[in-house]
Amino acid sequence: MAEVKVMEGESIESALRRFKRKVQQEDIIKEIKRHSYYLKPGEKRRVKEALARKRSRKKMRRESE
Repeated sequence: MAEVKVMEGESIESALRRFKRKVQQEDIIKEIKRHSYYLKPGEKRRVKEALARKRSRKKMRRESE
């Protein structure tokens, strides 16, 4: 759980920026999205394979340039 203590003399805006950065570093948003709905094991495997294909195509495209 991301937690940020507001230091004395610190503005709310800067504390909020620190909080957002901490949430992003801890991948909290990604974890919430992953658990927001259920994927059957076969669907999860297909999604994982599709992402791997997409990454490999992107890698090949970068190497050919």
